[in-house]
Parts: sequence; structure tokens; C-alpha cells
Amino acid sequence: MTPASASAEGSKHAVKCRVAVGILNWNGEGHLKRFLPSVLAHTHAPDRVVVIDNGSTDGSLAMLGEEFPEVYVVRLKENNGFAGGYNRGFEVLSETWSADWFLLLNSDVEVTTGWVDGLCSASEEHGWSAAQPKIRAVERRAEFEYAGAAGGYMDRHGFMFCAGRMFDQNELDLGQYDEDKAVFWASGAALLIRTKAWFEVQGLDEDFFAHMEEIDLCWRLKNRGFVVGATGRSHVYHLGGGTLQHESPKKAFLNFRNNLFLLLKNDHRPGVGSRIFVRQCLDGLAALRFVAEGKWTFFKAVWDAHMAYRRMRKPMWVKRMSEIKACKGVVPNPESDAGQFKGSVVWAFFARGAKKWSDLPSGRFS
Repeated sequence: MTPASASAEGSKHAVKCRVAVGILNWNGEGHLKRFLPSVLAHTHAPDRVVVIDNGSTDGSLAMLGEEFPEVYVVRLKENNGFAGGYNRGFEVLSETWSADWFLLLNSDVEVTTGWVDGLCSASEEHGWSAAQPKIRAVERRAEFEYAGAAGGYMDRHGFMFCAGRMFDQNELDLGQYDEDKAVFWASGAALLIRTKAWFEVQGLDEDFFAHMEEIDLCWRLKNRGFVVGATGRSHVYHLGGGTLQHESPKKAFLNFRNNLFLLLKNDHRPGVGSRIFVRQCLDGLAALRFVAEGKWTFFKAVWDAHMAYRRMRKPMWVKRMSEIKACKGVVPNPESDAGQFKGSVVWAFFARGAKKWSDLPSGRFS
């Protein structure tokens, strides 16, 4: 069943390109007007741009037809979330397009000259299967942006952080993270991935709906021996908060719930139950902090997230076992383990005063 219509002419694989840049849109007419011109200006053959519309009810589609008629559009019938939108969009796209790479790009991202070439050259040179550029803030252009910064990492308790961004502390980009490096995860705000790898791991997990689904994707890639990287050869500017604001109980719910999903699905080492229990206790402390700050809606978000995790634990366990089975026979790749911090980033940040990625002891990274 085809869940979308598209405007391409010709037969299967009538369009061949190096990179298919997919911009997922849901009622984002304003973002498209503001940011799509930079994408079109700095994306050239053999790369192509496509807007995947996630069942918008605003004037997005009419505006695209009037102001950007050259843009290929995949029309989905309903809002499938970030994960479902990209899964269905790229599935439809693959029926008529042959692309070496997919590039997931948020609709609120401004790109720069050579942005795709920088990502592709670094990925080809190092053999990465997924990668991100440096991501700076649109409104504070010298500063790293929250969602991805200069590449993602994970500590021993499953807390995610970035080079250039620790919790709510964003660094200025002074070139300190320009070096190409293997990381634990790459941001879905601007994520390049080999098409073959995308389909091998079956894209994004739609149970996540939104937030952290790209981390789940990267972790599944790593478990199968692929390598994820970040490069300073390319940079973009991200507005952030286009769908959910940074300080949002809904976003907090998704982040707390999805982080537990991540650990159960992808931490294949023995003893995952005890590690999840520790993480749940730490989440409880975070919930108490919300109470102390008078943020009762955020306290409820943590509670609801843990209840939702309990309801979904069995299905996620089934996915865990399926992933373990899929990883059997995979030849270990030392670079696939990159980006793990063996300490606690929470302790380092709040107790030891480590406010920057470079403040963490380098010897504790894998």
C-alpha cells in the first residue's frame, strides 16, 4: 500500500542522485519560506532536494507549488511523527529515485556552501555510514546549537550529551571540534546516512514517534558494525524547537520515555535490567528536582514517561531480541564503540564543574 502520492514522472529509479536531501514538513510553511531557499542555493547536482509533507493542514503545499515549483514533494496523508514520516517518505522516494545517501534535514535549518560535499567527503574518507555536520544556532550564530552541536556521546547511565553542548550549556564554536571523529550518535537535525544502511536497519523506530529516534538509529547501526561520525568540514545553522519547544513537558515526556526505550533495545550487554533500574532512580531524582523548582507539569511528564515505558516494555523486549538476532555474526568494529563515556556526565557536570566536553577526562572515552 502506498501511503503517499508523489509528482515524479517515469519508471522505477527514473531519478538518480548522490544524496537525496529529505526535509520533513508538518505545518511548517513559515520554516520552509525562511530556510528552504538556502537549501536550494547550496545543494547542487548530483544531489537533489525533496520535501516530505507529513499531512500538513496549513498552506505549506500550496506555497511550495507557487514559490518552489522545482522542489519534488512526497505527500503523506497524515502526521506520522518524525520517525514514521521519514520511513514512509523515503520508502515512496525509493520507488522512483536511486540515491547513494539519504540526508535527513529539519525544516528549520539554514545550510552553507559545500555543506553536502563536506559531509560526503568525510564519510567516504573514513568509511562512515552516518554523519552530521557542526550545528550552530540560527539566532546566536557563533554558538553551538542544543540538538547535536558537534556530535553526540553517551555516558554509562545512558545520558546523552554533545561536544559543544553539555546539558543546557552551549559553547562558542572556536574551531575546537573541527576534527573528523567517530561519535556515538549524530543529530537528526542534519543526518547523512548511506541508503543501504538505512534499509538494512529498517529506518527509524516509529514507537519513538519523536525525539531520540536518531540516537536509536545510530545505536542500531553501531551494533551491526557501522560507524557514525561528525565532521567540521560542514556546518549548518539550526533554529530548534520547530515542533516542540526546548522547555516543553511533552518533549520531557518523550525524552525520558525514549531514553529507557533506547537502553532496553540496544544495550545488549548482560545486566541491562540493573542498569535501567539505576537510570530510573536517577530519573526519579530529576523528577524531585522539578518539584523543588515548582515545575509540576515536568514532574508529571517523568511519571507518565515511566508508566508508558512499563506498558511498552514487552514489545521493546521483543525488538531487543530481534536486534540481538540480527547482530549475530557481525564482525566487531572497534570504531563502532566510539563515543561512550565510561563515567557519569551528570556527576561530572553538577558535582565536578565540567561544563564543556573538553573538561571530561579523555581517557574515559572509548
